[in-house]
Amino acid sequence: MGCCSARCTLILLCCLQLITALERQVFDFLGYQWAPIMINFFHVIVVILGLFGVIQYRSRYVIMYLLWMLLWVGWNVFVSCLYLDLGGLSKDSDILSLGVSSHRSWWKDNGPGCERSDGLPSDGWQNQQNPELTTVLSCWLEYQYIEILHCIVQLLVSLLGFVYACYVVSTFSDEEDSCKYAADQL
Repeated sequence: MGCCSARCTLILLCCLQLITALERQVFDFLGYQWAPIMINFFHVIVVILGLFGVIQYRSRYVIMYLLWMLLWVGWNVFVSCLYLDLGGLSKDSDILSLGVSSHRSWWKDNGPGCERSDGLPSDGWQNQQNPELTTVLSCWLEYQYIEILHCIVQLLVSLLGFVYACYVVSTFSDEEDSCKYAADQL
């Protein structure tokens, strides 16, 4: 594989990362999930800088992109564990809202195939001081699995981006070395 095709592939992967991160950012804003909003924002900035580094042959920016991909993979694994309730984490905790406001995944109420049946009193409404009407949701795919699918897409694109970025950085280093060698010969 040539350097040019690896650079083009990395540029496409960065563009795909930007599109998927912006899509994820929109749904995090809808759910008031402040920690993911901030981290997605940093992710978008670093991917843009990495994209700039690939286009302008700036290995430092691509290395920064590489290091961020390691953190980004860790973040997505953490979010997946959170939504799967693994390792003592709970999707019902206030971790994603940083305790500032109530958060809720937008997908919880608006997932694919979700049907509401409002207006039915709950079974124990006689025992409550203020009986409320309940909302029963039936979805094709539960919201936590949609959030995990977002993480999986990010993980796959990030891991591919990491591999291609490593190759691009190594070719940038080889080109810099060959330029230095040619300059020394003159």
